[in-house]
Amino acid sequence: MSEPAPRAMTLDEFLRWDDGTETRYELIGGFPVAMAPPLETHRILAMRLALRIDPALSARRPCNVQTEAGVLHPDRADTFFVADVGVTCAPYDARRQHMQDPLLVIEILSPSTERHDRRLKLPAYQRIESLQEIVIIDQDTAYAERYQRQGAFWVVQYVDGIDQVLRLASVGIEISMSELYDGLVSPNETEL
Repeated sequence: MSEPAPRAMTLDEFLRWDDGTETRYELIGGFPVAMAPPLETHRILAMRLALRIDPALSARRPCNVQTEAGVLHPDRADTFFVADVGVTCAPYDARRQHMQDPLLVIEILSPSTERHDRRLKLPAYQRIESLQEIVIIDQDTAYAERYQRQGAFWVVQYVDGIDQVLRLASVGIEISMSELYDGLVSPNETEL
């Protein structure tokens, strides 16, 4: 006898679902998609970014930075993303499982996530009305793309090299790429 086809989950079902493991999931088109555990470089970059962003928000509370931030797809009720780092100024709610009105989202690319992050997440993020900036950072080289909303358009800035600076206008800080990647890449690895 054949097994029944899997049934799509609603967002509410997904947010209450527990598969009994430590596996992280995103909901894509109603179906849970497992996320591979991030590599050490990825985790270090996420922590360094969050540690630099949080002090810049201290005078703007309830603004806060979150890692592994839940982000709702703006056009689909069956899709839930997990951003590496996100910033919101919405009032804190201990029961909420997603970021309300994100203003900054950062994705750290790995070879296994790059296509998903660029083709699926980036266009969806660009349709979130509250979002002011999206940053895509490479985990293996000192490289970032910073997308900034300017009216109805998104302008991209490429930050390429260990001697460059990543400017985050939405939170009012600058982070040197050398500081961000300190000990993670050697200067020779950043040159193509």
